[in-house]
Amino acid sequence: MDWNLLGLSFVAVFLSELGDKSQVAAIALGGTSNHPRAVFLGTAGALLLTSFLGVFLGATTAQVLPTQWVKLLAAVGFLIMGLRLVLTPAEAD
Repeated sequence: MDWNLLGLSFVAVFLSELGDKSQVAAIALGGTSNHPRAVFLGTAGALLLTSFLGVFLGATTAQVLPTQWVKLLAAVGFLIMGLRLVLTPAEAD
């Protein structure tokens, strides 16, 4: 097992999930439920499943497409999202 990769993956996902809307939803569900253990198991299971799907799709894509193409597609996707965030006017409340 590559312990450095394990640690890097843990830190990256942990930090990216802090303050995420899924965490806010878990807080809301846990605060209104009489069964916090069920909320924990449900949210943990959902995070595990989405992480598994991401790793599976990433590994499959890496086997089908050259690495440079995957990096280029990711860069273009992030560029498009960034431009949309910058150029889209904010809605007035």
